Amino acid sequence: FGGLLLNVNNTKSVIKKVSLATKYLINKKLKPLIFGGEHSITSGVIEALVDKYPNLILIQLDAHADLRDSYLNNKYSHACTMKRCMDILQEKKIFQIGIRSGTEDEFKTMKDNNQLIDFKTGETNHILMERLSPFKDSPIYLTIDLDWFDPSLLPGTGTPEPGGFFWNDFETVIQTLISFNIIGADIVELSPNIDSSGVSSVVAAKVARSLIMTLD
Repeated sequence: FGGLLLNVNNTKSVIKKVSLATKYLINKKLKPLIFGGEHSITSGVIEALVDKYPNLILIQLDAHADLRDSYLNNKYSHACTMKRCMDILQEKKIFQIGIRSGTEDEFKTMKDNNQLIDFKTGETNHILMERLSPFKDSPIYLTIDLDWFDPSLLPGTGTPEPGGFFWNDFETVIQTLISFNIIGADIVELSPNIDSSGVSSVVAAKVARSLIMTLD
């Protein structure tokens, strides 16, 4: 399935088109790998997937919690996408890795639901395996906001956040998830025009390559 023609001024219509496109891929018995665009598209993918995978688990690599109920009077903003996903997921199960920016309410939500994985740069996969091991057989969807990476590695994103992660950290996450049931993924928030060096696009392409191999 190729690119979609989207009305970027209507977030809700974008999400609906992404959902329909994801259903098309599922009906073709394909594992969706979706490229954004901003992070709001993820809720459209999840909406399509829960029909086939009612016990779906969501793993988020991101600098930001994205758990606001509304942002700038838009409930479908990129700042609300994990909240919308929680509304859709039947088991309300999200694991958030690398979050280092959010409101007081967002951090309270993550703490109350025990959904924040305290994984730090340079760590081994011990913490990840410990937290995820009860879900060994569950279908898992992985969403990757590229601002998860440190801006010194990937500056070409709309909301860079210092204190992020590096390529070896990403490899640790992927090597951990290979032994789980990953049924789809997305990569969002690349802004190549911000990075004149082109390095951000190279890193994003390598992320995509890793996911293609993981989903194979």
